[in-house]
Amino acid sequence: MRPPLDSPESSETAATIADLPCLDTRTDPATAASDQICRDFRDALGSFATGVTVLTTLTPDGRPIGVTISSFNSVSLQPPLILWSLACDSPRLEAFRNASHYAVNVLAADQEWVSDSFANREDNRFSGVRVSKGLADVPLIKGCVAWFECSNEARYPGGDHLIFLGRVQRFARGEVAEPLIFHAGRYRRLRGDSGQ
Repeated sequence: MRPPLDSPESSETAATIADLPCLDTRTDPATAASDQICRDFRDALGSFATGVTVLTTLTPDGRPIGVTISSFNSVSLQPPLILWSLACDSPRLEAFRNASHYAVNVLAADQEWVSDSFANREDNRFSGVRVSKGLADVPLIKGCVAWFECSNEARYPGGDHLIFLGRVQRFARGEVAEPLIFHAGRYRRLRGDSGQ
């Protein structure tokens, strides 16, 4: 177990964001030291618990595609905006970049298998997944905690990811209350509220 980056025990070896070779394209990320710093940075980010979502859209020829994402966040209430990001080397990047609409499907605690299906490299990610049609015929995954149907408002470069800003056109909450949580490289479940 490593100490946190801001603890006194690690002050001599702590990496700052500016020092991360994996985020700086001017350096060689293939060295063992930079790979270790990248892994440590990813592990530190994993300390932040997130919900799990599947982003869905249609390709230009009308084929449904989707990808598991935990980098989803709210941005604004007026207008209603959300953001998420996708790796620049994702084979699905161009479809999402060019889509007029996409949906954020917030997975329920019993949908680990859905997350795994959309996180794998297989093409047939929708196999066994029940869907309905949303705006612009974008697939909505049934049984989720919530859905956000978005128009593709803007995109911004973000290092090795592309950041998507979506304008929420329609949203709904599901009947299932407990979301799927991801923390420290594992799926987690909520243990009930604190009573406060």
